[in-house]
Formats: sequence, C-alpha cells, structure tokens
Amino acid sequence: MKAAEVNKKWGELREVIAAQFEMELPDMKVILFLIGVQELGQGPKTFSKREKEELMHIATCRLFSAMGFYELEGADEDGWPHWKLIKPVPNYTLLEQELILKSLIINYFEELEVI
Repeated sequence: MKAAEVNKKWGELREVIAAQFEMELPDMKVILFLIGVQELGQGPKTFSKREKEELMHIATCRLFSAMGFYELEGADEDGWPHWKLIKPVPNYTLLEQELILKSLIINYFEELEVI
C-alpha cells in the first residue's frame, strides 16, 4: 500500500473504532492497547499501567509476527502470550515505523473483518 492509501484507511479505521467504543478518535497507543486486549483474550477488565504497557508490547509483537520478526512461544500460567524474536527488526526511520505499524494494524483489522 502507498502512504496515501495507508493514511486514508488509517483515518477510516480510527473512525470505526471511535464509533464502536463511543470515544474520541484513538491514537496509535490506544489501538495497540485494544489489539493487546484482543490478543490476550480475557475480555475487558481493569489493567495496571505495567499491564497496559505489556498489552501494547503483545500487540506490537503480534503485528510484527506478520512480517516474520516474532513468533508466538506460548502463554504463561496467567494466560499472557509470550513472543520470541526471530530476526531483528531493521532500524526504520520514525516515519517508516509509523507507516509500517499503520499498515500492519490495518491488515490486522481487515483480517478480523472490522474494516
């Protein structure tokens, strides 16, 4: 996808999520948190600040697994998924990182048929 198409779909996704959760347009962190909660699979509940950070990490690993950078190792005794780094993520520029993450997030929600 070209940058213009990614940014267009990104805006549409943010609107869909905002409407679904009755919230303001979510930023990248909020969307990563939502993906982390989805991947954890324990439903909505209250999370500590540390757990929220871990959920965003889970989301990032899940997203980058589509590019072969991470592989799911399994879950711990509390059901939290753990990922193994397969190959190092290249040193992308900040703009490249953002565009790649947006693309991966869009693909994730397209697979779930949310958009």
